[in-house]
Amino acid sequence: MAQQNEQQTIEACGEALVAAALAGDEETARRHTDFFVLGRRVDEGIPYWERAVEAGDAFSAYTLARYRKIRGDRAEAERLYRLAAERHSGCAYGLAVLLQENGDPEAPRWFQEGWDMGGRLDCKIELGKLLAAEGKPAEAAKFLMKGVDIGDIAVFEWVQLFERIRKDFDQVAEDLEAAEAAEDGEAAWEALEPLREMDREFKDYPGLTAEAGEYFRRAGQLSPSALVEHALFLERWHADDRWAEVRELLLRAHATGYNGAAYLLGLFNEERGELAEAERWYTLAVDAGHRAGRKLLSDLYRRQRRLDEAEALLSELDPDDESVAERLAKIARLREEDEVPHEQDLRRLPELRERAEAGDLQASYAYGKMLYEWGGAAARWMVPRHEPAALAGDAAAAADLGWLYRDLGEPVRRDHWKRIAAEAGDHDACSDMGWLSDYHKDYQEAERWYIRAAADGSALHAMFAGKAIAQRGGYEEAEPYLRKAWEDGREEAFGTETAGYYGLVLNRLGRHAEAVELLRVAAENWWDDVRVRYSRDDLDVLSRMVDPEEELEAAEEALAAG
Repeated sequence: MAQQNEQQTIEACGEALVAAALAGDEETARRHTDFFVLGRRVDEGIPYWERAVEAGDAFSAYTLARYRKIRGDRAEAERLYRLAAERHSGCAYGLAVLLQENGDPEAPRWFQEGWDMGGRLDCKIELGKLLAAEGKPAEAAKFLMKGVDIGDIAVFEWVQLFERIRKDFDQVAEDLEAAEAAEDGEAAWEALEPLREMDREFKDYPGLTAEAGEYFRRAGQLSPSALVEHALFLERWHADDRWAEVRELLLRAHATGYNGAAYLLGLFNEERGELAEAERWYTLAVDAGHRAGRKLLSDLYRRQRRLDEAEALLSELDPDDESVAERLAKIARLREEDEVPHEQDLRRLPELRERAEAGDLQASYAYGKMLYEWGGAAARWMVPRHEPAALAGDAAAAADLGWLYRDLGEPVRRDHWKRIAAEAGDHDACSDMGWLSDYHKDYQEAERWYIRAAADGSALHAMFAGKAIAQRGGYEEAEPYLRKAWEDGREEAFGTETAGYYGLVLNRLGRHAEAVELLRVAAENWWDDVRVRYSRDDLDVLSRMVDPEEELEAAEEALAAG
């Protein structure tokens, strides 16, 4: 009966939404949309939003576009946003964000439309950030301050950031000019200090690198250490590959006797997967007394299972150094191996590289994966090794490419490849898609992904699936998943959370005695093991979370009454 009443309510609200859209009553249409969104009924809302969009309702287009995007249909999301972008500031903003994520130069137009149309601060802030990304922080701050109201606190935060960047650049310019006048190399190196604290800014606003790069270049004319910093800056913060220039700068610094240059030549070659060249330069750094170089050369030898050489390098360092002790412990563990695991055997690299260069996509993927996971390579340089196999439909390569983009801090590309891997059947990627849907409050979609992930039989994925089902009240459906999670994972980090949801399910199914035992376990450690992993500010997540103490009390009362 309750289910029938629920369905009748859904149909009544849905039809009222469509009727309001047909009548042009935006306020009523939005109120009924909230019924579906806030009630976590996205699946049920979609057919009504589709009809409301056909009737011309802009907020329904905005809402449906959001969920199409969350569920992976970015092309349809763009179409829906465009339907109302010229008359609805939310659609203009949503379209601009989507286009910006796609690298489409049309994005600024729609941020401007959103700002001009509805005075949306998020549109204005994005326009300011675009100016900063072009290398114009002063202009960005000035634009944001134009017409600002005293209550626009978010704007002031960005203004302060962009004004600080401009102030820091001006200080570097002033100090560097003084150092150049005095021909003082040490002062030139010190002048760069503000730039050393701007890694986040260079990543977020790549246009800043042009001005900063010029300061590094000028300082390098006076200081070998500044030459090295210039090389580091180019390697880390330029989107294009500047290796020829980076190498030339480091060779110039090395020629002056600066041993940090050899260390960086070793590091950068290792990150690019050129291990023989990395070894050569690390060795030169070690011979010149570079302690960090000694540690990284030891790491390189250890990965290649040249354990005696790795240990010998560490023997000349302070044994009380925690990082040295950790390295020695790793070497000791490797000595106990009967054989090198296939995926860690770096001796396979030359053969894999030869096959990769001959066009073997799987060899290219295996080569990049081994270098990244076991050879010290950086994610940036291994993307081209993974991508061909991923594009050819290899689910594992797509999943690993998603991890590379995660490490590179590129969430849009991360999610793109994770979704491809999930749709191809990669269970870990399915779980990641579940988490992403959870993050966007699309709980029905999250549940579907978690169920797909649980098909691999893992206890963790079973816990995620059972928890999602239990939170919507599907206790009988949730029980086998949570039983699996508890039987196989009670000693794992997610054991307390499993106990809480399994106890909830058993109690609601009338198995009170079994529930009490589990809920006592959960209640005892819930705050330390579970609540600390969730934000206290996310009220929606907290409202859906089981309260094991409250559920335990209910189970004990049911036992006493029975």
